[in-house]
Amino acid sequence: MAKRIELKKLIAPSFFDLAYDIMEHRHTYYTLAGGRGSTKSSFAALMVVLLLMTHKDCHALVMRKVDKTIGRSVFPQIQWAVHALGQDAYFHMSVSPHQMTYLPTGQRIYFSGVDDPQKIKSIKPPFGYIGIVFLEELDQFAGPEEIRNINQSLLRGGPVFWEIGAYNPPKSQNSWVNEEALVEAPDKQFHHSTYLDVPRSWLGDVFFEAAETLKARNETAYRHEYLGEVTGTGGAVFENVRDVTFTDAQVEAFDHCYYGLDFGFAIDPMAFVAMHYDAKHEELYIFGEIYEQKLTNKRGAEKIKELLPHATAIIVADSAEPKSIAEMKEYGLRVTGARKGPDSVEYGIRWLQSLAGIYIDKRRAPNAFREFVGYEYERNRAGQFISAYPDANNHAIDAVRYGLQNAMRKSGMRIFK
Repeated sequence: MAKRIELKKLIAPSFFDLAYDIMEHRHTYYTLAGGRGSTKSSFAALMVVLLLMTHKDCHALVMRKVDKTIGRSVFPQIQWAVHALGQDAYFHMSVSPHQMTYLPTGQRIYFSGVDDPQKIKSIKPPFGYIGIVFLEELDQFAGPEEIRNINQSLLRGGPVFWEIGAYNPPKSQNSWVNEEALVEAPDKQFHHSTYLDVPRSWLGDVFFEAAETLKARNETAYRHEYLGEVTGTGGAVFENVRDVTFTDAQVEAFDHCYYGLDFGFAIDPMAFVAMHYDAKHEELYIFGEIYEQKLTNKRGAEKIKELLPHATAIIVADSAEPKSIAEMKEYGLRVTGARKGPDSVEYGIRWLQSLAGIYIDKRRAPNAFREFVGYEYERNRAGQFISAYPDANNHAIDAVRYGLQNAMRKSGMRIFK
């Protein structure tokens, strides 16, 4: 009873019944969906540690889609759970590889991505079996087939198993994870939570105020991001794009301009985008572009100069092309490389998704408009959408991300690639 009372201090009330269900092994498969700040991942981490400590033949495996994200995501999440439960003295932790050992029994918590299937197959516990599996950011996995392959490799050799998947629902109902949530099964439990279920003091006033601000400005985005609702019916990544015609006078009046550049030549086009960003209303206006294949840096620089209001305008370009940046500087442009950060593509796209509006004059920037309205989430083999962004037909989008890195930084987001 003492342990249960202590646990109630660490989990939101909406998880009380679910915690009992898990500890009593009422089901095997648990799917936790929710919006931003719902604490579902923290709850799952606590369950992993508690299940390990109370089932001495079980080892645990915590997974992300990509192995390199473990060190900054699920590993510190499990560390937090160990500390919150007051068990620091009983766990040994290592980072090469990422692994934790429960010292009283020798049980282990392994960490792995699914991008290296052989790594999963090579996990051999010193005794017992892997009975606890936590799949974080479940929507980023390829689909049901990939999950089945994981289960076939892991869920064997023992009497009881727990598999917990946590995710923020993608916008599209066609996403495989949203479709799977509608499928009921006797050994499966689905749970949905939001930040409204969490004590205000845990998240802080600033979090709640930001949620209310977004609700007032863009209720659809609020419902998706904070309430974890499925708000779209297709696979469109950007649902805030509008075609707007700008007059020459309007373009001349734009006073907070940003410029981004994505290099290309033979197959991929060089993409240059001119933008105005209204930070007060969080609105982006795209009013010019250069989008052309087999365009040399010299000729590209000449064309860019025709769109710039003055020679001192700063252009932010793909820093993976230092030679091209140097050439552009020689041709008289002020070009700097985009600063890079972890998960930069995902965060940049999410920032763009959160804007009140992306207004594009498709007569002035037809390729940027085409890319934004046609950019869809990736699909798995079954044709279902997954929460991954394809690296194709996104040259203008990349240029926009590069050009707006300072605006993103000022808004409180991290630097983007």
